[in-house]
Amino acid sequence: MTKSPFTSVESWIFDLDNTLYPHHSNLFHQIDQKISEFLQRVTGKPADEARALQLAYYKEYGTTLRGLMLEHQIDPDEFLEYVHDIDHSVLDPNPRLADAINQLPGKCYILTNGTRKHAEAVANRLGITHHFEDIFGIVEADLIPKPKAETYERFLTKNSITPKNAAMFEDLSRNLVVPNNLGMRTVLVVPDGTREVFREDWELSTGEEPHVEFVTDHLDDFLCNILSDLKN
Repeated sequence: MTKSPFTSVESWIFDLDNTLYPHHSNLFHQIDQKISEFLQRVTGKPADEARALQLAYYKEYGTTLRGLMLEHQIDPDEFLEYVHDIDHSVLDPNPRLADAINQLPGKCYILTNGTRKHAEAVANRLGITHHFEDIFGIVEADLIPKPKAETYERFLTKNSITPKNAAMFEDLSRNLVVPNNLGMRTVLVVPDGTREVFREDWELSTGEEPHVEFVTDHLDDFLCNILSDLKN
C-alpha cells in the first residue's frame, strides 16, 4: 500500500482569502474594490489609472499596501482598517471543512497577508475559529507580505514549526515557492470547477510548476481524502 505523502505532516498551514473560503463567494472582491478606492484617494488618479497602479504595486511588492508604504508613505493602519471593513455575512458556515480541519493530526495555522481581525471574522463565519493554533497576519509579519522569505521564517520561528513536517495550502502559486524550497508539502487551491487560476497573465498557473505538488478546486474534498489516506 502506498504511503500518504502527508503522513509526516504535523503542521497544517492555510492561507485565508480564496483558500479557506471559495473564490466564488466574492468576499475578496470587496477588499479588492476598497483597495482601489483607497488608492484613488491617496494618488488622486482616476479609477482606471489607480487600478493599473494597484496591480503594478501588487505585482512588484507582493501587496498593494507594501507599494503604498514605500512609494507614498501611507499609514498602514488606516489602509488595513479601511480595506477590511467589508460584509463578511456573504460567507456561510462550512461544517464539513470544520470537521476535516479538526481531524487533521497535529496543529493548524492561518498565514495571511490580511489582518488577524479579518481572518478571525472569516473563521468565525465559517465556524472554524477554534481549530487554529495561531492566526499570523500582515501585522505579525511586520507588514512584509508573502511571498517574501522572511515572512515565512518569522511565522515558522514564532510557532516552532519544522518545515519538512508541514503542509501549505495557498491560492497563489508564487506563494508556494518558499514553502516548497523549505521542504513543505504544497497544495494550490484553485477556483471551484477549474484546474487553472484565471487571473492576470503573470499570475496564471496550471499547477504544473515544480513548487506545486498538489492542485485542488475543492479544499473540503482534498482534506477528507487526506484523512482517508492517513487512516489506511
